[in-house]
Amino acid sequence: MEPTHALGAETPEQLLLRLEWRVLRRLDGLLQWNHRTTHRGVGTDFLDVREYEPGDDVRHIDWNVTARMDTPFVRQYTEDRELTAWLLLDRSPSMGFGPIERPKELVMRELATALARLLSRDGNRLGAVLFDNEIEETLPPRTGRNQVLALARSLLRPPRTNGAVTDLNGLLEHAERMIRRRSLVILVSDFITAPAWERPLLRLTERHEVVAIRLFDPREYELPDAGVIVVQDAETGEQLVLDSSDAEFRRRLREAGEHREAELRALTSRAGVDVSEVSTADDLIRTLVRIVESRKWRRR
Repeated sequence: MEPTHALGAETPEQLLLRLEWRVLRRLDGLLQWNHRTTHRGVGTDFLDVREYEPGDDVRHIDWNVTARMDTPFVRQYTEDRELTAWLLLDRSPSMGFGPIERPKELVMRELATALARLLSRDGNRLGAVLFDNEIEETLPPRTGRNQVLALARSLLRPPRTNGAVTDLNGLLEHAERMIRRRSLVILVSDFITAPAWERPLLRLTERHEVVAIRLFDPREYELPDAGVIVVQDAETGEQLVLDSSDAEFRRRLREAGEHREAELRALTSRAGVDVSEVSTADDLIRTLVRIVESRKWRRR
């Protein structure tokens, strides 16, 4: 694993330089980020005309040529290779869980910044929505390294808290209303949320290519045998005293975690979205390779 950095200990420039030097440079020999989505783009440059074939978009019929040749012809355009990508980033209080030196929030910050830089290197437009149970900030799509620095700067600011249980519906419904152009949408969350979020996710997939990344810490459902302890809900602040030496309690907690993961996979699968699982203990380079390669495999 790469050395970690405490939350707030870096400037945006230092964060990006560290990732470029220690992560992205090493990735260049391992993968080629294929930025074409599952949807064909339509460029602005006219290329040629050809005879109409079944399945062609009737909006591309060239009526002048069709009238002269007495048979349908369609216009061809150069394919638009520019991609617009959106990062939907869950910054709710539960993302602060994990090892002191590497909580889920830090993993998300590094992962989102690295993905943003990978996408931006080919001239793609990148936008982001930061969510902390309310829409915290929206970065309109722009190109270039400065956009990645703007994202890093936003992620370095401490998230707000309002004592409410996270509801991803708000983030997904906002994205559904706001993102009009067909895009690649990358949702990064721990999916600790109120129910029914899969409905706006399904509607989002009808228009866009959606990638989901679930962040987790192995200790969320694996309590150590440490006797009587006090645990606190990161979002509501509610405290609970429990006996972690109770083997039956630890078993039920582990089963609850397994059930929740199975339910998450079922819900996202129903929406046509594969979930990449990323642990706070995972190596960032291997994580990025796995996410990109799994996306290529799904497209094939």
